[in-house]
Amino acid sequence: MERSKELKILLWMVALFAAAFFLPPGSERFMTAIAASLDLVRWYAREHVVMCLLPAFFIAGAIAVFVSQGAVLKYFGANAPKWLSYSVAAVSGGILAVCSCTILPLFTSIYKRGAGLGPAIAFLYSGPAISILSIILTARILGPGMGLARVVGAVLFAVVIGLAMSFVFRREEQARKEERMNIAPPPEKRPLWQTSLHFFTLVLMLVFANWGAPAAADNGLWSGIFACKWYIVGALSLLLCGALVGILKLHPARVALGAAATAGAALLAHLRIDDAALAPLVPTIVAVAALSHALLRDERSEENREWALASWGFAKQILPLLAIGVATAGFLLGSTHDGTSVAGIVPDAWVAWAVGSDSLRSNFFASFTGAFMYFATLTEVPIIQGLMASGMGKGPALALLLAGPSLSLPNMLVIRGVLGTKKTAVYVTLVVAMATLAGYVYGNLL
Repeated sequence: MERSKELKILLWMVALFAAAFFLPPGSERFMTAIAASLDLVRWYAREHVVMCLLPAFFIAGAIAVFVSQGAVLKYFGANAPKWLSYSVAAVSGGILAVCSCTILPLFTSIYKRGAGLGPAIAFLYSGPAISILSIILTARILGPGMGLARVVGAVLFAVVIGLAMSFVFRREEQARKEERMNIAPPPEKRPLWQTSLHFFTLVLMLVFANWGAPAAADNGLWSGIFACKWYIVGALSLLLCGALVGILKLHPARVALGAAATAGAALLAHLRIDDAALAPLVPTIVAVAALSHALLRDERSEENREWALASWGFAKQILPLLAIGVATAGFLLGSTHDGTSVAGIVPDAWVAWAVGSDSLRSNFFASFTGAFMYFATLTEVPIIQGLMASGMGKGPALALLLAGPSLSLPNMLVIRGVLGTKKTAVYVTLVVAMATLAGYVYGNLL
């Protein structure tokens, strides 16, 4: 045992030395890939962590603390009717506007609360794949046919992949089911409508705070919501303050002080920060800090402290893996966002050459590559629009839409930490295989 441990240390030292020895700092592509990695990490930190992940952590913490285990078992548990659990899981992503990384704390929370592997996986896939915003944007930019194919494929994939995972690991699931049968869920601490109000207020704040900019020629509902989205978020914030006081019984003075600090930070950021993308970060950080302080200092309810601690637990588990994954994805595949593109170590010409037809190989390459790429919420549509303009086939485009948003290298690292290597490998294989088949059928038959 000791010899094996020492051998592992030696191999790691040799590998690190070889990597340092053969570093090609004179290579323009290598240095560009380093720049792409840093650019993607910087953009991710600015655009995604504060506005998406921090609220998602609090939503996951709310699920872990306030959503009773009985409710999770009722809709997602091993004893729940399959038609109910898979239906709820497959379409629940429709209310969310999340990416493959933001869904992770929510998935982790319901899985650890007792959800069956199949329904939990269906929820994990459907969350980023079938959001209402992404389907509308796909249909508007890539055409109604692509939008319809995406929504049908995403719902079907969520159910089939969930059922397949449940079948492959049925022995382990049976053991979990027997364990859950011996657990008597504690009684509900509050009416379901109060928990639902609190939860959906947090979800709607996440959705509207990240409502994407409309197309230049769009003067419809999407544009109208975008123009007043911060007013909507403000109204939801007041509703959340009411829930904190009325439902969670937080001290009114602390809630009022946090709300005032957040409003002051929003006004100051609006006056002093010219970058419209960075200005919302300031009040969001202040609001997160104020909420965390109010929850941790609450001495009347241990449940409120648990909410803050559970949210911190998800952040501590997920953020380091995401940082590693985002940096690696940027180095390998480059950084594409906001109209800018920095090439990774893998040449863009290889990607264009590989997905220019509707062959089985092109569809597999699109789904496989998309599985490792990171797409922020809704960014997959303009990226695929650009690829299609450069000659990408419709089949590979659909394959990328079905595999890319629900998977990414950072996403896989976190899923592995929750489910283990074997389950993660099977899940990724199923997504890539089904996306490849769907893209091939769509490109050649339709």
